[in-house]
Amino acid sequence: MVLKNLLRRQGRTLLTILGIAIGVAAIIVLGALADGLEAGYGNVIGGSDADLVLSDPEAFDIILSSLDEDIGVQLSTMSEVAEVSALLQGLVPTDSSPYFFVFGYPADSFILERFQITEGAPLDSREAEQARGRPVLLGSAAAETMNRSVGDSVQIGDSTFRVVGIYETGDSFEEAGAVLRLQDAQILLGMSRQVSLFYIQLEDPNLADRLRDRIDRLYPDLSLTTTDDLAGRSIATDSIRIVAWGIAALAILIGGVGMMNAQLMAVYERTREIGVLRAVGWKSSRVLLMILGETVLIGILGGLVGTGLAWLSLLMFAGQLSTFGVSGIQLGLLIQAFIVVLALGVTGGVYPAIRASRLQPIEALRYEGGSGGDATRLPIGGMALQNLWRRKARTLLTLAVIGITIGAIVLMEAILVGAVDTVGDFAGSAEIVIRQRDASDTSLAFIDERIGDRIERMPAVENVSGALFTGVVSEDYGLFVMLGYSPRDAGIQRFNVVEGRLISTNREVMVGRAFAEAQDIAIGDLLSLTGTRFRVVGIYESGSAWEELGGVVTLRDAQAFAGRPNKVTFFMVDMVDAAQAQAVVDEINAAYPEAYAALAGDFASDLPDIEATQAITNGIAVMAILVGGVGVMNTMLMAVLERTREIGVLRALGWKGRAVLGLILREAMILGLIGALSGALLAVGLGSGIRMIPSIGEVLPIIWSPAVFMRAILVAFLLTIVGGLYPALRATRMQPVEALRYE
Repeated sequence: MVLKNLLRRQGRTLLTILGIAIGVAAIIVLGALADGLEAGYGNVIGGSDADLVLSDPEAFDIILSSLDEDIGVQLSTMSEVAEVSALLQGLVPTDSSPYFFVFGYPADSFILERFQITEGAPLDSREAEQARGRPVLLGSAAAETMNRSVGDSVQIGDSTFRVVGIYETGDSFEEAGAVLRLQDAQILLGMSRQVSLFYIQLEDPNLADRLRDRIDRLYPDLSLTTTDDLAGRSIATDSIRIVAWGIAALAILIGGVGMMNAQLMAVYERTREIGVLRAVGWKSSRVLLMILGETVLIGILGGLVGTGLAWLSLLMFAGQLSTFGVSGIQLGLLIQAFIVVLALGVTGGVYPAIRASRLQPIEALRYEGGSGGDATRLPIGGMALQNLWRRKARTLLTLAVIGITIGAIVLMEAILVGAVDTVGDFAGSAEIVIRQRDASDTSLAFIDERIGDRIERMPAVENVSGALFTGVVSEDYGLFVMLGYSPRDAGIQRFNVVEGRLISTNREVMVGRAFAEAQDIAIGDLLSLTGTRFRVVGIYESGSAWEELGGVVTLRDAQAFAGRPNKVTFFMVDMVDAAQAQAVVDEINAAYPEAYAALAGDFASDLPDIEATQAITNGIAVMAILVGGVGVMNTMLMAVLERTREIGVLRALGWKGRAVLGLILREAMILGLIGALSGALLAVGLGSGIRMIPSIGEVLPIIWSPAVFMRAILVAFLLTIVGGLYPALRATRMQPVEALRYE
């Protein structure tokens, strides 16, 4: 009977399944991305024959870790150590993808033994030494995506390499990248004499504790761990997983409310049927289990369809996703997804099931169905508003779907607008900002200081200030944003020092007021970051929350800390005449292909981080509109079906098809507008709550601009069009005679 009941209303069932399927697909695809990256990092670090790994414990991610290459020389002289190998890992753009992982190893590294060469020759071969150009090994997946074979040239970042070999490791993450000689990777990534970590093979495994004690004395700011311990410490992977579950939770929440709405409508329209079942001896518990069974079955079917959608998505974007180690759907993800849909089925069906089980047989048998609902009328409003008022429960649930959809989109948009505004503030009074062209991420973008020196000699330029940004994850302070400025440049003057003074030499630091208050730091205190001590000489305000939770050091200190000698993240350019700024931007972009210049007011929106975030926001918006639109369509379709006889009467009285169409669309638009208002209020409430969270609310900028609320209205309009058009068209096609016969 459960399956038969669902098949009786195929349209409603299919729409509910589709809404759940989209949420399930989001869980699986995003979960696969996080799993692929986690497994990839695990294989890169833990798949070697190394016994221990020496790394920077305060680096946010491996690609941001920086150790001096000379440490490896010192390690190799220790009696406990048999072999040492460095790894430099980075993320760069290529012609086929904006995100491409490269792995730099010494050509004779013992780690390279796990890279099985299927074509060509290894990096330490004569063929590699005699190659025309710098040699590179491409993973089998990367070679297929790039359509490259042995002997071909390939553009990686801003450099050209010659493919000398194709390798396989059994790990899709590594096979979607490339292996370079360490010195070539250092040049490509701008990290002269720097590495990400060191692999260590011991003479005897029993010597591990002795070596650890020795390392603690020599390098107290570094961490010597096993490969398994380091592999599970990726903050980037955890961040992706949090985002994945956040997006999936949104889709499931919207789909769950839609399921509750659909099942509640099913109970309403089957009231007399349930009365008959109760009259022939069905107990309340049996009715409850029947309705719950229907919702659970819908959830399972939604899970199956969602799995199919996820599989198709992974198949369609296999080339792009392989970069992050995504090779398929793991069993664990399927189990997680189906646990969610089962919980969703039970949660979404509890209230409708309880309502159905409490129906008294006599009252249920008296139910007439049809338009029914609350007979009271609102003192204002036309027929469209009155129709929505008659079914308050359905209307409120539909408004919940729309409100959650719009609230989530508006909040994300406000955060994005705040991020753009905050990042734009750091340019200060400069008219132009310059960054590395085609960088995958701002944290990985670095430009040679000599470019700034040449630009400063342009007649229209007054001065050029370089700045370097990097992040530190400290056990004592959490995430610390380090900003490097030259004390002599104009850029540092934008910091309003409220206590103390500006930095004047190395090993001095100014800290933001928010950081100083949170950590109880005063002028003259010592601040220890990865073993380096800085004297606090000033406390500043900048108007940027994330900057005030960090500190400013000299550019040289920041470069040494990040392992980026003579590199900066941005140049800020002050003009002699601001009117010439656009002409200078065009001249810089033409003369320096490795740099990208933009007007100060425009550069923030062009940052790769902001563009990636905008793409994610748009993707979430599309998903939410689809899921929310399915919920609205389900509601409006039920409204049309239950008012079939009423629509027949209107048509018999002379209403034309377009009048009926307008009536249904007006109802959908009223839902959309009220939902937009409730969603905006929900977003503002959530934003206020986020601002009250310690450490998070202080650094997460939220700006409620008119454009943000206009987006809410646009989303509401799209929801009503997506959700109301088909039910409205269906209503216009009803023939009066057939509609009047409807029972």
